[in-house]
Amino acid sequence: MRLLLAPMEGLLDDVLRGALTASGGYDHAVTEFARVSGTLLPERFFRRIAPELRRGSRTEGGTPVHVQLLGSDPACMHDNAGRLAGLAPAGVDLNFGCPAPTVNRHRGGAALLDEPELLNRIAAAVRRALPASIPLSAKMRLGIDDAGRAIECAQALGEGGAGSLVVHARTRADGYRPPAHWEWVARIDGAVAVPVVANGEVWSATDWRRCRAVSGVDDVMLGRGAVADPFLAARIRAGRFEEPDAAERACEWAQLLPVIAAFGDRVKRKVEARHAPGRIKQWLHLLARNYPQARKLFAAIRSLRTLAEVERALAFHGVPVAANPSSIA
Repeated sequence: MRLLLAPMEGLLDDVLRGALTASGGYDHAVTEFARVSGTLLPERFFRRIAPELRRGSRTEGGTPVHVQLLGSDPACMHDNAGRLAGLAPAGVDLNFGCPAPTVNRHRGGAALLDEPELLNRIAAAVRRALPASIPLSAKMRLGIDDAGRAIECAQALGEGGAGSLVVHARTRADGYRPPAHWEWVARIDGAVAVPVVANGEVWSATDWRRCRAVSGVDDVMLGRGAVADPFLAARIRAGRFEEPDAAERACEWAQLLPVIAAFGDRVKRKVEARHAPGRIKQWLHLLARNYPQARKLFAAIRSLRTLAEVERALAFHGVPVAANPSSIA
């Protein structure tokens, strides 16, 4: 049984990956996508998306990090995969799941799910560029507007050289609206010769158990559920399927406070000060799904504009100035 941490553009960057994987629990994480569009990207670009490449392609907590590529030109994807291979990533992933209109308009992500032949050529080209020691995976949705070609696309990717498939069990048109159609993961799993990972709408350990039962696969990728509940992976590993009560959530929140502090400090060092408040609000907004304390804190900083104002409000609500994020357990 594997637990993977999803790529989430604009949210799950190296800073949040570091916080969520500080105490382990994940078999590997996947980066935000590297957009490949006609040029050979410099090594510094890949290191910017995946600073973990400087540490053996692992987070500070030791979780392997796979780098995701997005593009539609097999030759260009081949060349960039070759350059990336020189940086020794723990793995390479192909993005055929992004539903964003700005990405799809430029023939990226889920927009290619009506072209299984192209998916096959991209996978084959990237596989040729990588040494056998670097695993190749692909992440796909069920289709653009319907799942009519889902199995064909999955087979094309597997036959092209993807060693495993992550299936986000919704179409592009579905976006992130529930439900996730886990039964389609089972159909795909029965039609391909490579391991399949289920993804989509897993917010709790109970969801995880139902997802595995419906999909019939052992491995699950966690996305928004992991961001909203940083203890979810540990809960799954421990086999604790009951929903945490208020007392347990309060205990978890106390453990999260220094993690949030460290996250804010690292965000501040990574981005311009004017962008830092948005990143902090973004995570708190998702944490508010499970933690009333986060809901209260988000409400307190929601209208604040400057980093100094946000930091004062965080301190007032018990968030320390900075701390080591390794306290998630």
